[in-house]
Amino acid sequence: MPAVVVVGTQWGDEGKGKATDHLGSDVDIVVKFNGGNNAGHTVVVDGEKYALHLLPAGILSKGVTPIIGNGVVIDLEVLFEEIDALEARGMDTSALRISADAHIIPSYNRLLDRTSEKFLGKRQLGTTGRGIGPTYADKMNRIGIRVQDLFDESILRQKVEGALLNKNHLFTKVFNKPKVDVDEVTRELLSYADRVKPMVVDGSLLANNALDEGKTVLFEAGQATMLDIDHGTYPFVTSSNPTAGGACTGSGVGPTRIDAVVGVSKAYTTRVGEGPFPTELFGAEGDELRERGGEFGVTTGRPRRCGWFDAVVSRYASRINGLTDLVVTKLDVLTGYQQIPVCVAYEVDGQRVDEMPLDQTAFHHAKPIYEMLPGWSEDITGVRSFDDLPEAARRYIERLEELSKCRVSVIGVGPGRDEVIVRHQFDL
Repeated sequence: MPAVVVVGTQWGDEGKGKATDHLGSDVDIVVKFNGGNNAGHTVVVDGEKYALHLLPAGILSKGVTPIIGNGVVIDLEVLFEEIDALEARGMDTSALRISADAHIIPSYNRLLDRTSEKFLGKRQLGTTGRGIGPTYADKMNRIGIRVQDLFDESILRQKVEGALLNKNHLFTKVFNKPKVDVDEVTRELLSYADRVKPMVVDGSLLANNALDEGKTVLFEAGQATMLDIDHGTYPFVTSSNPTAGGACTGSGVGPTRIDAVVGVSKAYTTRVGEGPFPTELFGAEGDELRERGGEFGVTTGRPRRCGWFDAVVSRYASRINGLTDLVVTKLDVLTGYQQIPVCVAYEVDGQRVDEMPLDQTAFHHAKPIYEMLPGWSEDITGVRSFDDLPEAARRYIERLEELSKCRVSVIGVGPGRDEVIVRHQFDL
């Protein structure tokens, strides 16, 4: 039975939560393998909206075991706020499991994130200020705090003290901030130990055993391909690997066990934060697309930058992730446009470029080359068969499929859980 990875193919916010939730009804375990509460999914169930940040989308599917993998960084305060909010609405979160090896976001890293970003001035990266980057940096610098450390007070205090040796010099001497107290941070982290302990597992062992037993495991990425620390629009990226390879390192499941990689893309493109965005629309055009799609961040509330579909980015994501299937969301948002531009290539220094430019400078200066496709005016939110879509909508999807070099298997035609067209069944 398969292990299936779900990744975003653009700059995030593509609708991975809905795609994961849709697949989640057919799987046994959902593992979130990267990121933290700097990303968000909105899932609509029976007309009710659920905004998920740290929790895997599988938390909303009965019979599914959701796991927060070792590749995730966890703000414990946010985690329990999210759990409490779901339980207050009648959702059962008791199946949640957390890898003992996942790193914790301490309060001093939230402070460092916000202060450092402000200190950059015009060179700001557009981070969410939630301590994600500094916590991943601590991980690489081997001064991070893991979930398992909560259960040994002596070890925990030593690790907090070690992490603050250099950071307190930075806070007091560079940022003119008060010194962070070691004991205060230790007490705060220990206050979560009893509640989190029953959830803690060996995430790698749990997921691999499930596969051995013939169960299906789905791996859910936070953010997306173009925000990958290695393969994205560096330095305007996240601090982890939300690409398919990250599913293995962030969960402890080997690459030979992965059977399918499902990419999720909007029928157009959005991005939050700074960085190059070749197909971005400005003024009234951008405002219209933003309002049509309700493009405001789940986590931050920030208005998203909006633009037309970028097939160069889509082809790149297909190659980087080894996509087997593509889910295209929000096709209904494009209803009413007489013509819909699709970026098929770039112009860089007067030359046509069909693949992702080699360097950041070229990508920054890339100008989109558009192909105009006919639009449609019919309401498609009630359509459940590909053949029942207006001809122009079918042609649009078929052209995206051709340009992306990956079959489009599922199409989102509305925000609801069931507002999808299944064009090809996943091989689950």
